[in-house]
Formats: sequence, structure tokens, C-alpha cells
Amino acid sequence: MDAATLELRNVSKHYPGAPKPAIDDLSLEVGAGEICVLVGPSGCGKTTAMRLVNRMIELSSGDILLDGRSVKDRKPAELRREIGYAIQQIGLFPHQTIAQNISTVPKLLGWEKGRTARRVDELLELIGLDRSLAKRYPAQLSGGQRQRVGVARALAADPPLLLMDEPFGAIDPINRERLQNEFLRLQGELRKTIVFVTHDIDEAIKMGDKIAILKEGGVLAQYAPPAELLTFPADRFVEDFVGSDRALKRLALQRVRDIDLWKAATVRVGEPSAEVARKLEDADVKYPLLVDDHGKPIGWLSQRAWQGERVTHDLRSNADPIVELDDILRDALSDLLAKDSRYGPVVDKDGCVAGVLSIEALSHALAANPEDLPSPSERAAAELGE
Repeated sequence: MDAATLELRNVSKHYPGAPKPAIDDLSLEVGAGEICVLVGPSGCGKTTAMRLVNRMIELSSGDILLDGRSVKDRKPAELRREIGYAIQQIGLFPHQTIAQNISTVPKLLGWEKGRTARRVDELLELIGLDRSLAKRYPAQLSGGQRQRVGVARALAADPPLLLMDEPFGAIDPINRERLQNEFLRLQGELRKTIVFVTHDIDEAIKMGDKIAILKEGGVLAQYAPPAELLTFPADRFVEDFVGSDRALKRLALQRVRDIDLWKAATVRVGEPSAEVARKLEDADVKYPLLVDDHGKPIGWLSQRAWQGERVTHDLRSNADPIVELDDILRDALSDLLAKDSRYGPVVDKDGCVAGVLSIEALSHALAANPEDLPSPSERAAAELGE
């Protein structure tokens, strides 16, 4: 099923007896295939706003449109069967097998058994779980595996919209990062419209095509792509919420392959020194980079190494740090600082030199127009297409 557009129009929720609204005049649009992340301090109405979409909570005023049609025109049970839902506690039925959990909504929709079984197999493969796990029960799986099953169940009926309420919040940091990466990979393939709730601004920046920062009382402080949010915070509240390390957070939005790398003069032992001099004239780094016969970096050459007729193995320094094209820029900067180096050879998937990452290139990346930066969904789709 194609992804749906989502629009919140002047949405408010006021609980009887409460001194102020939980959500106050919230308006935003989510394009088809985008990830919209709702983030903000405790009590700002993030989860309330999301639950208004599938009518688990009813609106006090305003409207919510799914593909241009008001959710108020749909029966709540019917609406929820067409919207995927994944939560932090996962909520798998402990007395049902993994296959039975995943097939919950298809069964409610009356799918025939063969179609349901094929969908379960397809989703297990999609989330990277062996089909042999289909007959196991949730208690027999790890927390990370159960969370993947929760995502598979939410995707089972191929919904046009997916709601995710802190889906990775209860997972340890290492598995959380793996699940985030896996989910972005899935999104690159599936291109669902997603509303994602988190309290973690770093997760919001990593996952969101657009981020809605809410203040207490459900007031929208800013709604923008991550790069714009970090570069041009709307007010002091947003500036404080995203943190003083906004520039470093921007580097987390890009990978090494996304920026213009410097050109190195790559040379081999025995190569004529005259050829090295010619290559240096065309290079951005003033030191030759010694590589082996396969083009893999060995180290930076000293002046003495090519003063004679041919290049010798006389290193000025090792090649460390060696950076990969898929490394996140923030991590690559950390590597350069740890080695007290201005330059790091960048290698492709085969370990061959693809360019040089420099402190200057990173500085230029920070100065880039935020509109030129790819969204998480665009990055995931591009990486999937390689």
C-alpha cells in the first residue's frame, strides 16, 4: 500500500478538569514517505499527539487528515487496522508464537492463510530474523529480537502510516543503534509515512526527515528538517533543547561519502620521483601517500623517500587514522582528533584509497546550506540503491 500524507490542522486536546490543554492548536504536515519525529520534554504531549492520529484519544478540536480524509469520518477500529503501531513495551502476546503475533492484523482483516503465511515469511526476512524463530514465543527471544518482531507486526498489513512510540527506548545503547540503523535501512526500501515519538534529541536528529519540537502544553516550538533545526533554531527554547553542540550534531547527519574529499598523490615503492612531483602538483595534500600494489594506504612519505630517483619505503608517519566512506562525519572527526592529525586517508569497501578527509573539508561541511543535506530517508534509499 502506498504511503499516505498526514496533516494535523489546529489540533487541540483538553482533558476535563485540566488547567491547560495537553495539545494546543498544533498544525503540521507530513509528506508521503517521510519520518516525522515528535520530541520535547516530559509532559509536552508527544504521545498524546500521536494517539490522536489513530483515535486512541479523541480530538477536542481541530482535525487530522490521512490522505486528505478526516480520521473523524472513519470508525476507530477500522482506522487502527490501517495504521501500524509500535510501542516501547513492544506489547507482543506472550501466549502466541512469533508468527501468530505478526499475523494479528492480517487475521483481523480476513486474509486467507496462505497469504498470511507468505507475509510472515517476507517480514521475518525483511527484519533479519531466521524463519526458524517463527514458532518460538516472545520469552524465548532477546529484547532486540522482540523489538524487531514488534516492528514486523506493525508492518504486517502494509499500512500507509506507521506510528512508533519510543520503539527503541527500552533497548541497551549498542542494540538501540543497530535497530535504528536497521530501521532506516527498512525505510529506504519501504518508504512508509512514519510518526515517531522520542525524548532523545540525538535519536530525533538521526531518524527524522522533519522534527517537531513541542513545548510543555503541546505548543509547537519549531518544525523543520534536522539540519535546519540545528543551524537556525527558532528561539532560545529550541536552542537549549538541541544543545550547545549543535555543530557536532550536524556532522552526525552526513557520512564521509557525502562531502568533497581532498585529492592525494598516491604513489608506490619504486615509482620514479619525477612522477611523484607531478602528482603532488595536482594534489590537495602536500605529502605523498604510499599505497601497496592494491591501492591500500600504508603511510605518508617523508621528503627523503622520494629525493632520489625512485620512491623508497621511508615514512613520515603511518596512515592512521584510516576512514571509511560510510563513516559518520562526527565519528571521523573524533578519529582525526584522537590521532592529532589534520588528514585521514578515506578507503572504499575494498580498502582502496578514495580520497583524503581533512579538517578543512569538515569545516566546509559545517558551512554547507542545510537545504543541501540529505534527509535520513534519502540517505537510506541512496545507500540501498548502491
